[in-house]
Amino acid sequence: MTDTQTVQQTAAVVYNPIKVDLDALRTTVEAAANDAGWGATRWYETSEEDPGEGMTRQALDEGADVVLAAGGDGTVRAVAQGLRDSGVPLALLPSGTGNLLARNLNLTLGNLEDSVATAFEGTNREIDLGIVEVRRPDNTRDRLVFLVMAGIGLDAQMIENTDSELKRKVGWLAYVDAIRKSLRGDNNVRLRFQLDGAPARNLRVHTLMIGNCGSLPANILLLPEAAVDDGLFDIVALRPQGLFGWVQIWVKIVWENGVLRRSTVGRKLLTGLSREVRALSYLKGKEIILRPEHPTIFELDGDTFGEATAIKAFVDPLALTVKIPQAEADRLPAAERTEIGATAAEQAELPPEKSSIPPAEAAPEVPIGTPVGEPAGA
Repeated sequence: MTDTQTVQQTAAVVYNPIKVDLDALRTTVEAAANDAGWGATRWYETSEEDPGEGMTRQALDEGADVVLAAGGDGTVRAVAQGLRDSGVPLALLPSGTGNLLARNLNLTLGNLEDSVATAFEGTNREIDLGIVEVRRPDNTRDRLVFLVMAGIGLDAQMIENTDSELKRKVGWLAYVDAIRKSLRGDNNVRLRFQLDGAPARNLRVHTLMIGNCGSLPANILLLPEAAVDDGLFDIVALRPQGLFGWVQIWVKIVWENGVLRRSTVGRKLLTGLSREVRALSYLKGKEIILRPEHPTIFELDGDTFGEATAIKAFVDPLALTVKIPQAEADRLPAAERTEIGATAAEQAELPPEKSSIPPAEAAPEVPIGTPVGEPAGA
C-alpha cells in the first residue's frame, strides 16, 4: 500500500429481520455508504438466541468503524452492550414501538434516509451506560447494560404481562391490558436498598425505576432532571396508598412533568405550585443495590430478563458513543441542558424533586447481603 492510499472506513448493520424492511434498508445504507466514500457494508442478522451482542462483537473484530442498530429497543440495548467502552459509535435506525433512546436524544423517528445519513455524516456524542449485575434464584450471575431505564415491581410485571402480538398490532395501547392484569392482588415489592454505600434501608414500593434518561413514550416525562451524560442515575419510587395516591402520581408525572416543565411559563408556575407528593420519591446516585424480599422480575429498556434475588446497578460514565446529526454538534451536553430543553440555570430555579425516603422507613445498619460482585475469574 502506498502512502497516498487510505483504508476505507466500513460500516456494520446489526438488524432484527422481524422489525425491518431489509430490501429498503440495504438500498438506503448502500447508497449512503457510497456517497460518503465508505467501503462495503457488512450485515449481521440477529436471532432469538442472540439479539445482537454477539453480532456486534463480531463486527468489531472485523473492523467496523460504525455499527448501525436496526430494530427495536431490545436490539439497540444488545448492540450497546457489545459496543461498551469500544469507542466505536452506535447509529440508531429506530424501529418498533418504543425507540426509547432515540426519543431521549431527540433523534429523527420514522425517516430512514435521515437516520442512515447520520450514521455516515453525523457527529459523535458520548453518553453514560447503566450496568446491572444480577444474582438469580439459583445463585448464577449475569451482567447486562441498559440505556434508558431499569425497573422492578409493577413496571416489570406490566411488561411481562404484555401480549407481544397485541403490542405489534396496536403499539403501546397493548400496555393498557397489561396494566389491568398487573394490578390484580398485592403489587407491593418489599426490598432493602443501599445507595452509594450509605446504610441499607427498607422500602415498600409498587415500582422502583433507575433512570439514565427521563422520557418514556406517550410524552411521559418520568424523571425530569435526568441527563444522559451526567454520571448519575435518577431513581424514582412509586408508593401510592390507594386511588388518591395514583391520582397524585398522575398529576405529578403527566401534568407537572409532562406539561408545565416543558415551557418557560410552566416552569415559572411550578416554582409556586409544586409540592411534595408522598406517593412519589426521587433519589440520585451512582450506584444502588437492591435486595427484594422475594425473587422479583426486573426489566431493562422495556424487556424483562427473568427474576433476581439481588441487583446492583451502577453508572459507567460516557461508556457509549452515539451518532447524532451534524446539526446537533453545537448542542450542550445533556448534563448542562436537560432532556426537556431547560438550561441548567433555568432548571436550578425550579423546586428540586424530593430526594429522601422518610426516616421512619430507615432500616437498621445491617448488611444488605453479599454484594453482587464480579463473576469468578473475571
